[in-house]
Amino acid sequence: MQNSDTESPKVTFFPPLHHQRRIWILDILRRERLVEVLDIGCGEGALLTTLCQPAPWLNPGRFQDTDNELSSLFSNVGLVDQDTPDLHPKRVVGLDISSSQLAIAAQQTSPSFVNPLYTRWEPLDVELWQGNVAAVNPAFVNVQCIVASELIEHLTDDVLVQVAPIVLGVYRPRMFLVTTPSYTFNQRWSAPGSTDPKGYPDPTSRTDRVFRHPDHKFEWTVDEFAQWCNSAAHQWGYAVEITTIGMAKEQDPWGREILGGATQVACFRRLDNRFSKPRRGNAQVVHNAITESHTLVAKYHHDAHPRAGHPSDLREIEQAIIAKFQDWRESVLGIQELWFAETLALLCGGSMDVMLDVAEQSTQLELQKVVGQPRANWKVQLIAQLTYHHPPSQDKFAETENAMCEDEETDYDGGENSFDSGVHMGTTYDGMRPENDGWTQGSGSDDWATNWNESWVNTTGQGW
Repeated sequence: MQNSDTESPKVTFFPPLHHQRRIWILDILRRERLVEVLDIGCGEGALLTTLCQPAPWLNPGRFQDTDNELSSLFSNVGLVDQDTPDLHPKRVVGLDISSSQLAIAAQQTSPSFVNPLYTRWEPLDVELWQGNVAAVNPAFVNVQCIVASELIEHLTDDVLVQVAPIVLGVYRPRMFLVTTPSYTFNQRWSAPGSTDPKGYPDPTSRTDRVFRHPDHKFEWTVDEFAQWCNSAAHQWGYAVEITTIGMAKEQDPWGREILGGATQVACFRRLDNRFSKPRRGNAQVVHNAITESHTLVAKYHHDAHPRAGHPSDLREIEQAIIAKFQDWRESVLGIQELWFAETLALLCGGSMDVMLDVAEQSTQLELQKVVGQPRANWKVQLIAQLTYHHPPSQDKFAETENAMCEDEETDYDGGENSFDSGVHMGTTYDGMRPENDGWTQGSGSDDWATNWNESWVNTTGQGW
């Protein structure tokens, strides 16, 4: 790698640039609620491994409107995972030409590799294929979303020319997400007028440019990337949004922030109209001209938990929730805190809607919805009276205990463990809260359970 004779400007990124690219991709997958993803040029399967981590609960039903409202507020990188809908993939597929990298991807996407702390509520199918992106695979036709992250700059001209016709013309995904380095940004790594800029010389010798990686066959300027994207979108019936991500942390001494971010990104969205449909037929010429086939090197099925979609009796769930208030001596608990408590998620069959409906319909609980917040941030209040039964000889001790009961907040929070998928798993609170010392719950009406059961059947078609 060549080095400049003068001191190079400092350029760093936070989060790291590869994380920002993944965040951009995951944010779109969440907002669009895409459940089928093909990663071409998947390498060691970093994105696929993330997608294999299960969501903390089943896909929401009647309470999902809040998540819809939230998702419309964000349109760029930097979202917090808890502020966007969870991912609920059903099928993830990877394609790469390297057998050694696919071997790593196969290990990391296998059912045995997934974090054992997770409970999987939804089944997932995984496929890994080896082959050239210029070859057509019938298994990829009509896949919901195709991702090409830091791929196209590694392709030779004869392969690159096939990408748009095959991906957009033959496979016809609903969305196509592309990331590639911005050559325009590369100026930031050298002082203006430098005769020996940092980088690797163009291996094709077509230009005097220096690139970020020795295997890059090209790196496009902002205008060059936009030209390629707009041409492909117009030819194959897609709309495309183009921008950059990855702004440097440091202020440029020469004021070159106008150069934009280090990574160019493009989101292609299929236009489902009378003009776009015939264009698949035009791509048939490409399909017939390619004879190379892909090889399936790994295929996995991740089973859902047997309790998924099979909640317990509603009254049993209500009493289990109330028991947590008793054990933890709290009058208000967060939905997420309750969900990750031992057994409650299993009792609800993996459906947070069940827990929310129980809390909403119970005469002993009150569901506190927070406008503009995801469901996991809502709270449940115990509205029936807590009493403490104590022996007559322990009046003073009982008064102390009753005083504790009146405190609004007692911090027994055990914290959360955060994982790469953006799913937050709570620790088992039962081992961190005080055990039941005789707190009991006043009785309430049981009519709500029957009424709620009937309403659930009417809205979902499912009985209990």
